[in-house]
Amino acid sequence: MAGLIERVGQAKMRPLRLPPLHSLTRAIIYQQLSGKAAETILGRFVGLFGDHSFPTPEAVLEASPERLRSAGLSRPKAGYILGMARKALDGHIPTLDGCDRMTDEEMVEKLTEIKGIGRWTVEMMLIFNLGRPDVLPVHDLGIRKGFQLAYRKRKLPEAEQLGRFGLRWAPYRTTAAWYLWRAAELPNDGGR
Repeated sequence: MAGLIERVGQAKMRPLRLPPLHSLTRAIIYQQLSGKAAETILGRFVGLFGDHSFPTPEAVLEASPERLRSAGLSRPKAGYILGMARKALDGHIPTLDGCDRMTDEEMVEKLTEIKGIGRWTVEMMLIFNLGRPDVLPVHDLGIRKGFQLAYRKRKLPEAEQLGRFGLRWAPYRTTAAWYLWRAAELPNDGGR
């Protein structure tokens, strides 16, 4: 890890601090897509609602699945976003202040009850939106690949293995995750 840190430099992370519905919608749009493709779809999604600000849950619920799909969303993602808008109106999605009062595991438990939101999606929200310092998304392919490269492993680590190894980085596992993502992006040597 020391060689990787030396090569990449200081970690640069700044939480977005968006309303949770906005953050979760972004995370769903980004699932299994390149950053560029997801950003394009996100822009089209927001553009569907006219004023270039993120739509309210009520506005999303007024849109048909077909209209949401016209932004480039898959059928399942359009359904997940509609379902989340319903959950937001029901009060199931906490406010930003409510999130700040919850632990990471409480957030995972509460939000993964919503269809389309898994542990990875909540972990992305915890890291990039809320700025939580001790999150290591062990199921993320980029994290696993970065670990493989940085630690010169022959194969990708299993999530459980990586979780155990990652305990040594607590309470700064988010920073370790950031460096592992950078290792996966570096030319083939993983930061050595």
